[in-house]
Order: sequence, then structure tokens, then C-alpha cells
Amino acid sequence: MSSRTAPPWPLVALFTAGYLASYLLPTMVGRLDTGLPLSATEAGSIGSALLLSSAAAGFLLAARVHRVGPRRLARAGLLLAAAGYGAAAVSHSIPVVVAGAVAGGFGSGTATTVAATGIAAQPDPHRASTLGLLSVSALAGIVYLTVPQLGPGHGLPLAAIALTALLAWPATGRLASPAPVTTAPGGTGRLPHRAPGLVLAGGILCWSLAQNSLWGVSGRIGLDQAHLTEVTVGLVFAVALGAGLLGVIGAGVLGPRLGRALPVGGGTVLIAGCIALSASATGPTTFATGEIAWNVLYPIVLSYLLGLAASLDRRGRWAVLVGSASSLGTAAGPLTGSVLATRAGFPAMGAVLAAGLLVVALPLAAVARHTGGRPLLPGTMRRRRTGPLLEAAALAVSTSGPGGTVPAAGLPEQPVVEIPFDTPALPDRAAYGTAGPRQATAAPGPGAP
Repeated sequence: MSSRTAPPWPLVALFTAGYLASYLLPTMVGRLDTGLPLSATEAGSIGSALLLSSAAAGFLLAARVHRVGPRRLARAGLLLAAAGYGAAAVSHSIPVVVAGAVAGGFGSGTATTVAATGIAAQPDPHRASTLGLLSVSALAGIVYLTVPQLGPGHGLPLAAIALTALLAWPATGRLASPAPVTTAPGGTGRLPHRAPGLVLAGGILCWSLAQNSLWGVSGRIGLDQAHLTEVTVGLVFAVALGAGLLGVIGAGVLGPRLGRALPVGGGTVLIAGCIALSASATGPTTFATGEIAWNVLYPIVLSYLLGLAASLDRRGRWAVLVGSASSLGTAAGPLTGSVLATRAGFPAMGAVLAAGLLVVALPLAAVARHTGGRPLLPGTMRRRRTGPLLEAAALAVSTSGPGGTVPAAGLPEQPVVEIPFDTPALPDRAAYGTAGPRQATAAPGPGAP
């Protein structure tokens, strides 16, 4: 069974195990600050080191999944994640915690790399990405609601990530070897769509940086500027995570109906407004509105960005590289938000982040429009007002890369059905005026005998 026909659930399990660390980063860093003799900056640095290690795994392994094998690589990543996070959870030695977090981050990045490669080979990568985001969002919400009830300590979030890695281990048995990707004679295995892929990777780095700059200081905004209690801030975050689940479900329902350009570009513009609103909040209503609306939109846009990256390369290399670029932005986000908030204040920080999102919204939407857009497959053509000839020309240009391969898209290819036409044969000119079998069969005229 090739990876293109393998069920997506093993990939969803790997995706969940790999992404959970970034979703639990706020509570992980907060508990490192209170459970160990670390300052807030030092605890944040450990979180950044974890995410940087995860991103490094993606950059190093992006082109090696097919060579090593997804099952072997996934098991190694899950084992490293479980061992690293587990050691950091049970130890109170700062060097051991740092080493465990870095090792666990590399394991998480390895699992995410295998998952992204497999998702890119799925017939509908957007649907598989949406399922992964839905799974990790739901699990993170459960952890956020459960961990505070189990008591203090830095080890609980780390133990939850290690346990998730162990629970995902059985899913690796369902991973199939990837289908070989052939190229035309004289072709190479170079990355397709290099310019759009680089724009997408750079754009999502800045996009993730803005998201996590706000996420890293949202608690401080609620406590210091909106004058909320810690319990109220926690309730707002819990509701926001629940709203994020609705956003993921909404992304799955929308699917390719709106294309990719509108959700990516328009969603990014709306997120910029939510960030500015949350950062300038001075009361509970404004703060809750901004945070909840932001968490609804964030997973919708992220699912389309991940689906777009998966569609650029059947081997999943762009999906891995774009995901690693997103991890880099996630790692630098909390530090960027803290610096901006300290030097300029929360409202100015929100304005800067919102302006940055507006700047990257246009190139991201352009890549989605001209590289992705509504998926077209070989042998199919959608009727648009631009006309079939222009559409066929656009399809021919987009498939002129090495090997003539077309990225996987979200709709199944429709079979081409031949329609027979029963056209009566014209009589042979030599048959006129002769007798016998070749005589014309036309009805006699009025003057005929």
C-alpha cells in the first residue's frame, strides 16, 4: 500500500504528537518559571530552544524521509520525544531539563516531518491537515483543563507530551512506504515551485512570529492592562481554545469551496484586527472578544497554509520546510512580544504586529491564488468566466515543471467519458445514377416513375 492510499489516521496521530509541544508552550514555560529556580527570561529561553530544535529536525530531515523510511524515522522521533520530555519531567536539575527539552523538541520535529510528508501525499492534504489540527487542539484543551487540577510542578505538561508520544507509537505500524516519485528523462529531483515555496516559507515565519508574540504576552495583557484575575484569564483562554476547535471544524467544512486565496489573505487581515483589539483591551469584554475571535480564525488560516504547502510538492518537502519555518517564528514570538511590550507598551505592540500581518497577507494570498487556488487536476477543467482556453493554458503552464507532475489537490479527478455520435454516412458520389448495392437510398422525387 502506498502512502497515497494509506489512511490518514496514523498521520494525524503523528501530527498530534509532534505539534502538542508548541500548543502547550505557555503553560510549560510558566511552570518552568515557578517550579524551578529560573527567571521568566530563562524559562522562555528553554521553550525557544525546544522549538528551535524542532525546527532544526524539519530542516535536516525534509529530504530524507523517503530514503530512511517513514516508519523507522517516526519511531525514532517518538522514542526520542518520550525519553527527552520524560527525563525533563522527572528531573529538577536545570541542565537535565534543558537537555531533555532540546532532545524532546528534536523528536517532536521528527514526528512532524514524517506526518507532513505523508499528508502531502494524501489525495486531500487540506482535509488531513485539518484533522491533525482538530486532534491537537482538542488534546491541548484537555491538558489545559486537566493539568491545573493535578497540582503545581513543571513536570506535568512535559509528562503529557511524553505520554502522547508513547500513545502514538502503535500508529507507526500503519505507516506505509512512500510511493516512488518518478521524473521525466533528464529531470531532477529539485524542489518544484521554488519561488512560491520560498515566499510561503518566509511569509509563514513572519505570520507565526506575530501570532506567538501576542500569545506569549496575552496573560500579562489580561492581568495588567485589562485588570482581570488569574481565574478569569484562564477561563477566557479555555473558551478561546474551545472556539479554536470550532474554527478547525469550520475549516474542514469549507474545504476548497472558497479556494485558498480568500481564506489565507482575508483571514490574515481579520487576525491582524483581532491582535490589535486584544493588545489594546482595557476591560474584560474587549479582551475576551479579541482573544476568542483570534483563536477562531487562527486554525482556519493555518490549515489552509499547511494544505497549500503540501500541495507544492508530492514528496512533502515544502510541507516540512514551511512547517519548520513556522516553528522558527513560533520560537522567536514570545521574546519579540516581550521586547515590544516592554519598550512600547501593549497597544503599540499590537499595532506593530497587526501592521506586519497586513504586509505579509498580500504575498501569502498571491501564492495561494497563483500556485494553489481552486485545485485543478489533469483531465479536468472548471468552467469560469475567464473561458476554457485561458484555463487550459494556465493548467499547461502550471504542469510544465520537471517530470510534468501536478501537485495533489483536494478533489478527485473526474473520469473522461467518450460520448459516441451516430452520424449517418454520406452517400458515395459514384453511387448516383448506378444500380446495385451502391445505389443512393434517397426517396424518389415527384417525377420518378
